[in-house]
Amino acid sequence: MKFNIKKNGIYSLALASAVSLTACVGDLDVTPIDPNLDTPENVLTGTEAYNQLLAKCYSALSVSSPDGDSGAPDIKGIDGGFGQYLRALFNMQEITTDEVVIGWNDQTLKDLHGLQWTSSDVFVGACYSRVLYQISICNEVIRRIDKASNANDAAMQQYRAEARAIRGLSYLHAIDLFGNVPFTDENSEVGGANPEQISRSNLFNWLVKDMEETAELLPADPEKYRAGKGLAYMILAKLYLNAQVYTGTANYAKCAEYCQKIIDLGYKIESKNDYYKMFCADNDQMLGIGHEIIFSVYQDHINTQAYGGTTYIINAQVGGKMNPADYGLGGDGWGGIRVTPQFVNKFEDADLRAKFFTEGQTKDIIDVSDFKSGYAFTKFTNLKADGSMIVGANSFPDTDFPVFRLGDVYLMLAECQVVGGVNCDGIAKFNDIRTRAGVAAIANPTKQDIIDERARELAWECHRRSDLVRFNLFTTGDYLWAHKGMNSNVGTPHAVDSKYNLFPLASSDVISNLNLTQNPGY
Repeated sequence: MKFNIKKNGIYSLALASAVSLTACVGDLDVTPIDPNLDTPENVLTGTEAYNQLLAKCYSALSVSSPDGDSGAPDIKGIDGGFGQYLRALFNMQEITTDEVVIGWNDQTLKDLHGLQWTSSDVFVGACYSRVLYQISICNEVIRRIDKASNANDAAMQQYRAEARAIRGLSYLHAIDLFGNVPFTDENSEVGGANPEQISRSNLFNWLVKDMEETAELLPADPEKYRAGKGLAYMILAKLYLNAQVYTGTANYAKCAEYCQKIIDLGYKIESKNDYYKMFCADNDQMLGIGHEIIFSVYQDHINTQAYGGTTYIINAQVGGKMNPADYGLGGDGWGGIRVTPQFVNKFEDADLRAKFFTEGQTKDIIDVSDFKSGYAFTKFTNLKADGSMIVGANSFPDTDFPVFRLGDVYLMLAECQVVGGVNCDGIAKFNDIRTRAGVAAIANPTKQDIIDERARELAWECHRRSDLVRFNLFTTGDYLWAHKGMNSNVGTPHAVDSKYNLFPLASSDVISNLNLTQNPGY
């Protein structure tokens, strides 16, 4: 049965509104810290009040405001849909790569795929602000718990650990996307001086220590949608997977160690027949111990209405001759995102993951603005696992977004063995993924096989840019895709300045906070 946010505190938006923050980072009107938080005692009393306070840490990943789509967005200065957490993340991690082209003309949106953004780019700024805002929410929850008279109770300590884990997820995005960011934690002075900047390598060390401590405090088998050991271990595995990028020193051995810890928790790879159940309207059934999804962001067509998350992905992928109802939508699609021919070419015909809609579409991207240029990709739908429509289907899906799943862990282990030289069973895990997809095993996979398999398996799950950066393919001429480095339809694909391996800090924040130094080249 679908998770009911009205009955369970973790996503009760009405109560989460008690944790509404108003903040400011330059033009986007968001700050890392805000003292103007209603106390939980104004809403509820006792331990349950803090459970509801914690709800904001989770709900802010799903919606644009405490009141859903109808409320004033948390991030001002940009459309509420574009400022939603997962949509902002998708824009940074997917539109910038071979996995997505987008036809809309909103402000500087096309600059993302062309790798031509600047420090004042509104979409880059929206992601920067949303990530810092999320960190500030979690910091405040931790502060409030620490000040409570029953702070040492077991339940309160678990709530505190959950807030740390969600903060860790956002700091993972911060270190990956922006590198040297303004740093705050629960000990930062509220409403005080501007935050100091932390170096990427120092943030790496701090986050590793924080997640190691947090993992010990979290349950191995958490309630659905809540943080458990698997989330903390996954953050650590991702940190070590990208250690060369973040610190200058690779550490695949530690990545493999945390991948194995996740496997040992009891998560399981779904079968070939159940594969697409992970990307449909009742994919909550694939979440948790015994299943593949480790952590997901809740979506519900009534209670988490927002123009981000899977609402964005599923609606934007539907256009042209596609019938919206075939993808579980109760309204028209938005006709925006497609894939490049280079991405399509990675798939064998027998690969079950090759979910392309081709009727009326050209494979080549002739005109970025024309939805018919480029195949549509239909991995995510709002249909139930049995193929039926959800009751009362509208434009807002019930499909949760799988932030982390075991398939990624298997491919990380493969990279640890093939690229990092770690003695582990990564190649066997790699071939488990391929066999499930209906394609032949590869006895001795190469580095290129690893990055290509990650594209096929993890497409549109917000990993691609990070992977391309790690393999030194994002900005270089070693791998070119349609419209890479181009100004819309002008020119030919080409390498770009290596500065684009990192996004800039929001220029408005650099101007207002003299402690910050802009990333090189911006």
